[in-house]
This record gives sequence, C-alpha cells and structure tokens, in this order.
Amino acid sequence: MIQRILRERVPAPVKAAVGHSTRAYGRMTSASRILPGLLVCGGQRCGTTSLYRALAQHPAMLKPVCHKGVHYFDTAYDRGLSWYRAHFPTKAVARRAADHTGLAPIGFESSPYYLYHPLAAQRFARDLPGVKVIVLVRDPVERAWSHHAHEVAREFEDVADFGAAIEAEPGRLRGTEERLRHDGRHYSFDHQHHAYTARGQYTDYLEPLAQQVGRDRLLVLDSGEFFTRPDDAFERVLRFLGLPWLGEFAFARHNARGRPSPMSPALREHLTDHFAPYDDRLADWLGAVPSWRQSQTASAVQ
Repeated sequence: MIQRILRERVPAPVKAAVGHSTRAYGRMTSASRILPGLLVCGGQRCGTTSLYRALAQHPAMLKPVCHKGVHYFDTAYDRGLSWYRAHFPTKAVARRAADHTGLAPIGFESSPYYLYHPLAAQRFARDLPGVKVIVLVRDPVERAWSHHAHEVAREFEDVADFGAAIEAEPGRLRGTEERLRHDGRHYSFDHQHHAYTARGQYTDYLEPLAQQVGRDRLLVLDSGEFFTRPDDAFERVLRFLGLPWLGEFAFARHNARGRPSPMSPALREHLTDHFAPYDDRLADWLGAVPSWRQSQTASAVQ
C-alpha cells in the first residue's frame, strides 16, 4: 500500500531524491547485502511486471529495495558490483525471511532488456554463478504493437505510426548489435527502444542465453498461459525455483496500454509470416505450440 501511494502521489523529483539516497546508503552497506538468484530477463511487453509482482508476494522471494529492474548487466555495468548489490535487501533481511519460512530466500529482479543486450548474458553468467533465468514470451505481432505504443506513450518514439516504425527499424538498428558487442561502454537508444520486430525473434536470444547459463537454469514461459491459467503457470515457476506454494497470490495484468496507431491486415499478415519460423523453433523451448499459434490454427479451422 505504501509503495503504491508513493508511486501515485509523490512528485517525481522527490521520488528521485529518495531513490538516490537509498542507493547511496545501499552502496555504503553493499558488503552486507545479497545478490539475486533469479533474473526475469524478458521478453519486453510480455508480462514481466505481472510476474514480478506475483513473485514479490512469496515470502521467500526478496525483491530490490527501489525498482523492479536494476539494468546493471545491460546499461549500467560500468558502475560495478557494489553498486548492483546496493539495490538488494541486506543479509539480515534474508536471515529473517529464512527464519520465517524455513526456506533459503531468493533475491530477484526484472530487467527485460537483459534478454536482448548482446553482453548481458555473459556478464550475469560470470558475476552470478548459478543464477536462474525466466523469460516470458507472447504473440510477437502483438508484442511489437504493444512495444510501439509503450514507447510512444513514454515519448521515446517520434514515429507515431506503427507501420512506419516497422519500416524504419532496419535502418535504425543497422550496426548497433556489433557496436554494443565490441564496445562494452557503448549505448544505443534505438537498440533498447526501437527494436519492434527483432524483439519477437525469441529464439535468436534464447539460444545464446542458454549457452551462457545452461538450459536447465532457464525457464521459458508462455504469457498466454500465465494470463489464462495463472495458477498452473505460477506453479511451474515455483517448481523451477524449488519453492513450495506459500500463502495466497493475486494475479493481475499490469502495464497494459491502448494502441495509438492501428495495424493494417496486410501488416499483421506480413509480421505473422515473418515470425512463423521463430515460433516453430520456440515450441521446443515451451514444450508445446505457442498459445498464439494454437489460436491461429483454431481460427483457420473454423
């Protein structure tokens, strides 16, 4: 309740000052703080906020002290590990959680760009040995459309027409992957915010991620399942983490937005065809045909 009031009623400059003070104190006490054992790495606009808030309700899960996403392994890696530790609860808090639950608590955060930044996986595989990773995926056509609406609403996108933004994407992204990979301090605004089609090519990112952390420590979750059968999906998450179901969980969809620009049937068909081979490969990761492909097949039969 207090966090919700702070989000809704406290002016942005005040929140920024409080956040800065909290992180400064956290950095001074970083040696006494935990590191996360779980990263929710994406995909972007796939329900990561909803999963984060569900996980935060479990008494053995310890979220960051300020923000759900720290973005250390993608855009802030030069700040160092003590800066990263400053974002997490203290070991004393972890001990109290362990005493309360009888379980080993797990720190976690959710930074969706970790899935896409070409250096993030090797960084957290090295700095967080044994870390587990969850990736959510959704209909990549709807994901791209939602992503564009999100960037327009945040005023991070000045191409308001979705179709025009899709056309502009190849030029915007040309060379950015290589530059990011070869220059650890380089930052690309276009790569982080304007990769609408590229973000939905999930297997392009899952395969190198699994090479870094191990496929057994990677859970890929269909957000369609999470939103239609949240109890079943969350049970899979808890099994993956080795945790029992403790207490009651409220599942809700967060960060949904309207669409400021329509999608033409021709563009939808083009994008659906583009993503088809990626969706086919994704079935191996999910253990089933992606939910959006099942819906398309059912519609075609009808």
